[in-house]
Amino acid sequence: MMKQGVLAHIYGQLPLTELAAKVSEGGFTSVQLALAKAISDIDTSNGRLSPGLANHIAEQFDRQGVRIAVLGCYIDPVHPDLSERRHGIERFKEHLRYARDFGCSMVATETGGYTTYQASEPERYAEVGWRVLQETMSELAEEADKWGVHMAIEPVADHTLHSTELMTQLIEDIPTTAIGMLFDPCNMMKIEHLENQEAFLRDTFEQLADRMLLIHAKDFDFAPDGSKPYRTAGTGILDYPLFFRLLKQYKPHIDISLEGVPLEDLPQASLYMRQIWQNVQS
Repeated sequence: MMKQGVLAHIYGQLPLTELAAKVSEGGFTSVQLALAKAISDIDTSNGRLSPGLANHIAEQFDRQGVRIAVLGCYIDPVHPDLSERRHGIERFKEHLRYARDFGCSMVATETGGYTTYQASEPERYAEVGWRVLQETMSELAEEADKWGVHMAIEPVADHTLHSTELMTQLIEDIPTTAIGMLFDPCNMMKIEHLENQEAFLRDTFEQLADRMLLIHAKDFDFAPDGSKPYRTAGTGILDYPLFFRLLKQYKPHIDISLEGVPLEDLPQASLYMRQIWQNVQS
């Protein structure tokens, strides 16, 4: 069976009980929960979390038959302003400490823009960005190890961490099993992958399936100007039958969070993915 969840803030920022009810009414059994983006009636800013607060939030979802699969805490781990970067690091650490009180074991983030240091370090901005990312991730991994939870790191085509090779390198550079991968093929694919989506998908699974923690599901296209607009699942160019075959083969019960879709298109996207999942063979 497909474990289909949704990014909670697709429903907007709502009071907790209303949000949990809407997710359940949508037919979803889990959420990726970005606290500040999704919950309007509880202050979840730095220093506010506690086991009791986490339990309270989890209980409201549980009453609706919804599990919190992952906490979304999308910081910029390579922010050039050290005070801003420290604020994000401390927020992520707080999420790591209380993740299990929310009933989950994962906190997710992306890795900041690839060109963050281009203005200040035009000759070696990629190298500087990678070094800062390593430093941040090493510090966060130490915290994750203390609490026995996972960091779900999401590669994105134009971010500091933007490829299968760099995801593998990060895992090799930081000696911990706390670091895992949040795989969104739409975010990772570049124009050069269009000639052979199958090679890209198979290579990513072969190299990184053992570290995949969570899947994001949406769709995408490439515009004539090279930009990459995201689409409702089933209306873009992602080879969903192949993608789901590989998921069934390598990670059959992994949580899949639907994202990148307007609220009004959510039922259509959900139905499309369920149908594809049912029809493909591993």
